[in-house]
Amino acid sequence: MAQSSGTTSTLGPGTGTASRTAIPGWLVALLAVATGLSVANLYYAQPLLSTLAPAFGVSAATVGALVTVTQIGYVLGMLFLVPLGDRFEKRRLVSILLGVTTVAMAVGGAATGFSMLVLASLVSGATSVVAQILVPFAASLAPDHTRGRIVGRVMAGLLTGILLSRTLSSLVAGAAGWRVVYLGSAVLMALLAVGLRFALPKHAPTTDLPYHQVLRSTAKLVRTHPALMRRGLYQAALFATFSAFWTTVSFLLTGPAFHYPASGVGIFALVGAAGVVVAPVVGRWADRGLGRPLTGAALLIGALGAFVAGLGGHNVVLLALAAILLDIAVQTSLILGQHVVYQLDPSARARLNSVFIATFFAGGAVGSQLGTIVYHAYGWWAVSILGTALPLLALLYWTTERRAEHSSDTNSAEGADSGLSVN
Repeated sequence: MAQSSGTTSTLGPGTGTASRTAIPGWLVALLAVATGLSVANLYYAQPLLSTLAPAFGVSAATVGALVTVTQIGYVLGMLFLVPLGDRFEKRRLVSILLGVTTVAMAVGGAATGFSMLVLASLVSGATSVVAQILVPFAASLAPDHTRGRIVGRVMAGLLTGILLSRTLSSLVAGAAGWRVVYLGSAVLMALLAVGLRFALPKHAPTTDLPYHQVLRSTAKLVRTHPALMRRGLYQAALFATFSAFWTTVSFLLTGPAFHYPASGVGIFALVGAAGVVVAPVVGRWADRGLGRPLTGAALLIGALGAFVAGLGGHNVVLLALAAILLDIAVQTSLILGQHVVYQLDPSARARLNSVFIATFFAGGAVGSQLGTIVYHAYGWWAVSILGTALPLLALLYWTTERRAEHSSDTNSAEGADSGLSVN
C-alpha cells in the first residue's frame, strides 16, 4: 500500500519506530481517559429516558429511539470517518472530530424539541468515533510484545467511560437537570480537543489513496480477512444483549418493581464497572494465544448474564450480578477481537477497526431498539430471553470456526508485522 510522502511526523507509518519504542505511561493514561470521555457521549441518555420522555412530551417507547439513533450515528462514523485515520494525520483528525462533537453536545443541551435532540445525538454519535481512532493509534505506538496489554489498558478506559457515563449522567441530571449533562460534555470535548492537539505525537498517514478508494479498500478488507467479520459478529451478539439490558433496565428500576429515582439508576450502573478490571488481564491472555477458548467463554458468560437478569426482575442483587457478567463478557470479547483485528494488516488498522466496531455497534443499535419494543410489549422476562438467545446463537457460530481461518489470517499478519500471532 502506498504511503503518504507529504507529511512530516514523529512516528512513521505502519509498525516502524512506533513498534520498537516504549509508549510513555502518561500517554497511555491520557488515551484511556480520552477514549472513555469520548465514548461516554453515547450513553448519557440511557438513565435519563424516563426523564426525557415527559420533558419532550413523547412516549416511553419513542424516547428509547434516542439511544438507537446515537448508536446508528456511531456506526456511520465508524464506516465513513474512522477510515480517514489511515488517510490523514491522526492528531489533526482527532481535534477536528472533537470540535464537531463539542458543537453537537452543546446543541443537544439547548434542544427545544425532541427531533433537535435526536439530530444532535446522531451527529455526536458519529463524531464520538474519535475513541476508535485513538485505540488503533495506541496499538501503533505500542511495542509488538506488549500491544495486547497497552490496548487492554486503553480499552479499560473506554469501557469505564461506557459504564460510568450512566452514573455521571443521572447524578448530574438529578442535581442540575439533564441539560447540564450535555452542556458539561461539550466543555469536556472542547478541553480534550485542545489537550490532545498538543499532547499526541504526529503520526503519518499509512496510505495516500483518495477517500473513495479508502472506502473501497475497507470493503476489500472484509473479503480478505474472514476473521474480521467473524469477530465483529461475535461482538455484535454480545453488545446487542448488553444494550438491550442497559436500555430497558432504567424502565424496570424506575417502574413499580423498584421505584428508583433517576439517580438510583445511575448508582446501580456503578456495579457494572466491577468488570472493567478484566480488560488488562484479557490483554495479557490474548498475548499468550488464548483468544479462541476465551471467546467461547465470553459468549457463555454473556448468555448466563442475560438469564440471571430475567431472574432479577424483583431482585436488585441478581440484576447487579447480571450487569457484572454482561460487562465481563463484552469486555473480554472486545479485547480479544481487537487483538486479532489489529494484527491482520498494520497499515490498515483504522479501516479494520472501522468495520469491526461498526459491525458490533450495529448489533448494539438493534439490541437497544428490540429491547425497548420487547420490554413494553411483553415485559422484562422477554428482554432476558432475547438477551440469552443472541450470545448462544453466536456460540453456535463460534463452533464452526476453523483453524484454517486463523492460519490464513495469521500468515497475512506475520507477513506484514513479524513477531505477532493471531488468536
